[in-house]
Amino acid sequence: MLIGKTLISEDAVKEIILAIKKKKELSGINDDFVREQLFSYLKKNQQKAAVLQQNNPKAAAYKQVIKDVRSQLRRVYGLFRVDEERKKREDLKTVLEEAPENKLKQVSSRILETHSSTKERLPIYEKIYDKIFAITGKPRRIIDLGCGLNPFSFPSMRLRKAAYHAYDISQSEIELLEDYFKRLHDSNPHFQGYAEILDILHWQYLQHLETADVCFLFKMTDVLDRGKGHKVTEEVLKAVPARYVVISFATKTMSGKKMTAPRRKWMEWLCDRLQYEYNVLSFPNEIFYVIKK
Repeated sequence: MLIGKTLISEDAVKEIILAIKKKKELSGINDDFVREQLFSYLKKNQQKAAVLQQNNPKAAAYKQVIKDVRSQLRRVYGLFRVDEERKKREDLKTVLEEAPENKLKQVSSRILETHSSTKERLPIYEKIYDKIFAITGKPRRIIDLGCGLNPFSFPSMRLRKAAYHAYDISQSEIELLEDYFKRLHDSNPHFQGYAEILDILHWQYLQHLETADVCFLFKMTDVLDRGKGHKVTEEVLKAVPARYVVISFATKTMSGKKMTAPRRKWMEWLCDRLQYEYNVLSFPNEIFYVIKK
């Protein structure tokens, strides 16, 4: 890795990536994503590159780099993957693999319960999809960006024939989804599921995805924009090859209080400027913008 004029050996880079990922909540992140975040950090703090070049893990400055990059990862990654939830999910992996076909939806629900966002949608998933598809029509091809566990809600979509393309940066969740999609296909050959690692902060790659009827972008704009305007969300919205993009936002604060103004006016202004039509669907904990490009 070359930072300015400082060359850090590949072995040193691998060692620090390993050290960064020793925290359980970060261990499931793809190595390439961690490498990119490390590179981004060092580009902004080039004096720290020499510390890594010396490759002394006991040095205070070396430990500080690890701490800083972990902090950066937690912000970008959203810390949606809490350790206790992750452990429950790992335990359910075997249950998923061994579940008979008639218990697949039940196991899916148990997996959805391991994450706060999907857990709160669980009682109303069918209603959410009914209202979305009433606007978009029943999709034949779906893209789910920053998908997390959301694809486990596929049974609630009540679609017989569909291709589902799920993208995330969590290696462990992608592997779990691969197992799940295989089970779905075995029970219904008309279903095709694809789960892949993709960092959507690199929105330029989105235009190369297969065209879809609908793209889901649930509770992802804070992760994309990181408090620096809404340019990345705009670029993702424009780049994704889907006729409809469904973007959702929480309607409660982190402390659980109801927001006084849950609608995102900036989202509406953005759609107006891009001349995209949109419908707003409101639910107790989440608001959805169904955007037609």
